[in-house]
Amino acid sequence: MADSGSTVNATVSNDMARVTTRLGDSSDGIDMDVPARVVSRQTVYTGAIFAVEDMRIALRRAGGGEIEVRRQVLRHAPCVVMLVHDEPRDLYLVEREYRAGSDRFAYGIPAGLMDDGESVMGAALRELAEETGVVPDDDPDAMRVDRVGGFYSSEGMTDEYANVMVLHLSRYTHRSVRFDPDEHVESAWVTWRELSALPIAASNSVIAIQHEALRRVRAGLDA
Repeated sequence: MADSGSTVNATVSNDMARVTTRLGDSSDGIDMDVPARVVSRQTVYTGAIFAVEDMRIALRRAGGGEIEVRRQVLRHAPCVVMLVHDEPRDLYLVEREYRAGSDRFAYGIPAGLMDDGESVMGAALRELAEETGVVPDDDPDAMRVDRVGGFYSSEGMTDEYANVMVLHLSRYTHRSVRFDPDEHVESAWVTWRELSALPIAASNSVIAIQHEALRRVRAGLDA
């Protein structure tokens, strides 16, 4: 007898196959079952945080042959995004800092870049401590991790991959923060109602908050 997990996986696979077939009906001749081939790539800009690559890519035609397209890709280190929940007090950690992309002092939640060779949880706990001073107790029962998933910030233009999670803390200490020289971040604990009212626009942060909103509804916390 097949287990429920196998049944779900089979259903998802069948649904994807049907959708792929329907999408193929609108094809302009590109065989999307064949991986794209990189013809050339050149790094045209290298900065402190990211680099930009100019790429020429070959796409296979269904009837044979290839068509070449040109793309610019922003190469960026993977990152971690954490919605942090103080369970005993039912409070959430929010931040505010200047964001050059939106040119404003934006509200958000703890996040940061992963270092080379660093694990996802290692990066999350390091960034949390550096930006807010919050350090979970060294006890397996002090923190429960709800892994929301991995998401590309904008897969049409960058390879930045965000590991999004919710950290439910039952016990933690607060230490002094250690900002980078050009980093200036404010942080505070707020209620769920206050968090929900903030104009947070960063997509990965919104994903984390919506995930937690569903958990709260299912748990009857906001009834």
